[in-house]
Amino acid sequence: MAEERTELEERIIIKDQHTKEIDLVNRDPKHINEDVVKVDFEDVIAEPVGTYSFDGVWKASYTTFTVTKYWCYRLLSAVLGIPLAVVWGFLFALISFCHIWAVVPCIKSYLIEIQCVSRIYSLCIHTFCDPFFEALSKICSNIRVALRKEI
Repeated sequence: MAEERTELEERIIIKDQHTKEIDLVNRDPKHINEDVVKVDFEDVIAEPVGTYSFDGVWKASYTTFTVTKYWCYRLLSAVLGIPLAVVWGFLFALISFCHIWAVVPCIKSYLIEIQCVSRIYSLCIHTFCDPFFEALSKICSNIRVALRKEI
């Protein structure tokens, strides 16, 4: 009985990871599109002082702009939202797959292989170059430089 209950709880937890609750009020909690799509009537159409249209035209233009923007967005998201969600889901799944199964293993493999090459390179440098530079330093160690100011 206890085993069945834990198994049921595990299934519920797994299901909740894929169907978590979404916030229908705040749909941009990370502020991804904060500066991009905040376009209101006043941001697009403005009449400077001295060139005013009729008040009725101005109000009708405002209402037309706002309603058109609202309904066009809703229609486009209704028609294209789900297909684009599939495309973006597939794309990010593909990127994740490539990163997990190709990029990281290649980098790890490269680091393992380059470590071996690094040890061989270091051994060669210490074997061949160190004695040469030590001998050169002993030769040059007796060189004295004296600066004199002649009048």
